[in-house]
Amino acid sequence: MSIDLPFPLVLASQSPRRQQLLREAGYRFEVVPPSTSAETGEMPNETVPDLVARMARQKAEDVASRIRHPAIIVACDTVAELDGEAIGKPHHRRHAQQILRRLSGREHRVYSGLHLIRTTDHRRAQRVERSDLRMKRLSEEDIDAYLDSGQWEGKAGAFGYQDGHPWLELISGTADNVVGLPLQSLHQLLAELTTT
Repeated sequence: MSIDLPFPLVLASQSPRRQQLLREAGYRFEVVPPSTSAETGEMPNETVPDLVARMARQKAEDVASRIRHPAIIVACDTVAELDGEAIGKPHHRRHAQQILRRLSGREHRVYSGLHLIRTTDHRRAQRVERSDLRMKRLSEEDIDAYLDSGQWEGKAGAFGYQDGHPWLELISGTADNVVGLPLQSLHQLLAELTTT
């Protein structure tokens, strides 16, 4: 079943996980990735919620500037956070090991910033969603076995919630937010932009 909208949907992301979530939710959409220049890193004194909100806005604005037909641009940025610090994608195996050691036995948060732009009049809707997770204590053997699997590569926090690891527990928030696209919030924001 597909969801009909009065404007075509444009996803400002190449993430296969975001595309899969949108498809499974019944949305039809076009993919237009943002320019690499639209994805700048952290700013001084910026909180993680502020970071994901700004990154999503920059991605949406970049794609909106290049779209010439009526559309709703959907951009999202997702970052894990521990002790107030953003935890990005590991650069290499040793970095992934360091991340997992820090997260082991602790709670952390995942924030997603959503930013939508209606190109016909540049009306916007935005939101930041939070989910809390607990990682069970991992032994060095557990970490090494996981690193050997290669599943950590290209994933913020060195793990993918969608991979179904038994050592990850969702405490609050939604799983789709952790995977990278909070669908309930998206549905609400789309309703705001298509009913007014």
